[in-house]
Amino acid sequence: MNVITNIFKSSLGKKYIMAISGLVLFLFVAAHLAGNLQFFLGPEAINRYGHFLQSNVELLWPARIFLLLVIGLHIWSAIKLSIENKAARPVAYANWNPTVASYASRTMLMSGIIIFVFIIYHLLHYTVLVKSINFTGTDFSSLEDAEGRHDIFRMMVLGFSNPLVSGFYIFGIALLCLHLSHGVSAMFQSLGWKSKAYGPCLDKAAKVIAWLIFLGYVAIPISVLLGYGKAMK
Repeated sequence: MNVITNIFKSSLGKKYIMAISGLVLFLFVAAHLAGNLQFFLGPEAINRYGHFLQSNVELLWPARIFLLLVIGLHIWSAIKLSIENKAARPVAYANWNPTVASYASRTMLMSGIIIFVFIIYHLLHYTVLVKSINFTGTDFSSLEDAEGRHDIFRMMVLGFSNPLVSGFYIFGIALLCLHLSHGVSAMFQSLGWKSKAYGPCLDKAAKVIAWLIFLGYVAIPISVLLGYGKAMK
């Protein structure tokens, strides 16, 4: 118990919490993208995938609760470390040069807060299925395909057909990937897995991964806005 208490109280422990929770969230983002990209395989593939997840409630809800806990730990550790860093340096550097640090690294806390707001909206939109915020006038929970499954394909087409919704989604994903472009590399540094020898390679790899994730996610709303899926919904 003392070990756990020390982890939560010490700055090093908070860095480990932020790094490990960040790793878990990164893996989820990648896995979620792999699932979402089944949208391009057509209604049958994405609806079957969604039905599989929704049918295994005993796995789905523990996973959701675990992810919410991880998000909470990630935000808590980030805020606590930010407060501690400011307390340790109450007077700003006289010759501080913002170009030394990347824009992503300087905006990690702010982008993280905005991403959290985006996640809440995204969950209300496509998971809780709150009708008033989808801006289509359609109750997404009533959509069913020929097999009686929730018609996720049609829901995504309808949802992303609204330019404002797609624009906010793209903006949220852009911030997420900006966050990842620094966070993935910082994660290795916090865990002590980054050295001067291959540190620059990790920094470049983090940016490449962030770009790939960004392109994968935004391909869906952009393709819908360009007309994909509207003949099949």
